[in-house]
Amino acid sequence: MLHFRFSTVLKELLEATLKRPLSGSRQKTWLPTRHCCFGTASLDARAQLKVLHAAAHRPALRTAPFAAPFRSYCAKTEGAVELDEQLKKDGDSSEADSDKRRNAGILPSLEDLLFYTVAEGQEKIPAHKFLTALKATGLRTGDPRLKECMETLKETLKNTTDGVTLDRHLFKKCVQSNIVLLTQAFRKKFVIPDFQSFTSHIDELYESAKNLSGGQVADYIPQLAKFSPDLWAVSLCTVDGQRHTVGDTKVPFCLQSCVKPLKYAVAVHDYSTEYVHSFIGKEPSGLRFNKLFLNDDDKPHNPMVNAGAIVCTSLIKQGAGNAEKFDYVMNFLKKMAGNEYVGFSNATFQSERESGDRNFAIGYYLKEKKCFPEGTDMTSVLDFYFQLCSIEVTCESASVMAATLANGGICPITGERVLSPEAVRNTLSLMHSCGMYDFSGQFAFHVGLPAKSGVAGGILLVVPNVMGIMCWSPPLDKLGNSVRGIQFCLDLVELFNFHNYDNLRHFAKKHDPRREGGDQRLHSFGPMDYESLQQELALKAPLWKKVSPTESHQDSSTTVVYRMDKVAE
Repeated sequence: MLHFRFSTVLKELLEATLKRPLSGSRQKTWLPTRHCCFGTASLDARAQLKVLHAAAHRPALRTAPFAAPFRSYCAKTEGAVELDEQLKKDGDSSEADSDKRRNAGILPSLEDLLFYTVAEGQEKIPAHKFLTALKATGLRTGDPRLKECMETLKETLKNTTDGVTLDRHLFKKCVQSNIVLLTQAFRKKFVIPDFQSFTSHIDELYESAKNLSGGQVADYIPQLAKFSPDLWAVSLCTVDGQRHTVGDTKVPFCLQSCVKPLKYAVAVHDYSTEYVHSFIGKEPSGLRFNKLFLNDDDKPHNPMVNAGAIVCTSLIKQGAGNAEKFDYVMNFLKKMAGNEYVGFSNATFQSERESGDRNFAIGYYLKEKKCFPEGTDMTSVLDFYFQLCSIEVTCESASVMAATLANGGICPITGERVLSPEAVRNTLSLMHSCGMYDFSGQFAFHVGLPAKSGVAGGILLVVPNVMGIMCWSPPLDKLGNSVRGIQFCLDLVELFNFHNYDNLRHFAKKHDPRREGGDQRLHSFGPMDYESLQQELALKAPLWKKVSPTESHQDSSTTVVYRMDKVAE
């Protein structure tokens, strides 16, 4: 490598060199970089391509104001290509020139790069290999965003000779409609880059909670008492649509109180925060969820207790009949779930209505205190309330609902905005302070995430801007929360830095799955930082050996890795 100071003359000389045609592969070749040039005197074409590849992937460095623009050259992999065929005589960067280079294979398309990534040097790839690699990123073949890709793949395989493999041309045809999403997935640009490692931890947490045997299945609603206490499921969906499920995730169950934050979000979305909270308060009640009690302003304390949820129900689609109201809310919930399963249990609805004396008492109390909008039919509102509690979901579909809340109201797997940012923010705030019955304060303290539980055994958990999770197991503790679900949530934030008040920069005792290679937190140090680093390590771990520029040190008790091979950002 040659080191020299750029001057105007040298700059002109460099540009002239780049534009000069190359007569053979053994001629000295200058590759444009941001700081320096590389010379080769006797490289064959394959070695030269390696040099080009290394230059194209060199980390970005600061450039002088007069530095030439950086352009990376990618080489065609099908047969050796001479360097003088890749570098054009004319240095013009016009659109026509770019097209020529792409057509010549010099600048591969995203589809080409994806093929080479999956093929690993082979000329053809089996379709199942692509689908397996896709699953490893967290995406599903049934993802609505990949519908066109999967349909094209299915039709293309029918027309191949073996019905199994794809060459580069056919592969490009299949993926081109969704190439941006697929490129993000395979380049690990999703919110959880190392998804397989993360889900292996989730499976371990699931198995740990599965061994718990405490709690009782709710029996005050007869239909709920029929569920097996052994049922246990966890599903998650990230804001990028990465999916993982473990356990009995396809068994339908009723949302019950888990629907309360969802219908509150619909009410705020349709009206406004001010309007909704002119009828309902925002404070935790400190009382049982079904108490006949109002705040000092004769309003229900919050939308997460029965009194507040009944009033919130009366605000939705005012003036319409219950059938129209029900379809309206169901449509919202299906959009939140990405059109995955959302059903209705008529048996549970009938059972709720027949055993709902306490809720009828609350309804009449609210009517006496004039808590409803003017002209409200209280008995009709209670019917609608029971219907919404009897809406069925699976763990999988409910995890997408939670992910829609985590994603600011946009469904991750459809890209459709369902709820306004205002509605989502308010919903998560109330879930955080009031969502877990009389355990809300403890949950906020120990878990630090918005959540809502229901007597069917579900816990709707939101990690804002990261993912939504639904845990479901029917046995409940004395406060009405799923025993296994609570343990899973506690273990989750014990392992990962998901607690709202975990410091993402300095809290090093937890894993951060949002970082690539997220099993440890990485701290980078430049070459000039060795002395100060050595002092810090001596204070933190006196038994560590002397630091060298190429070594990494890990203390298993703190899961901190110090890397010295990168310049500190």
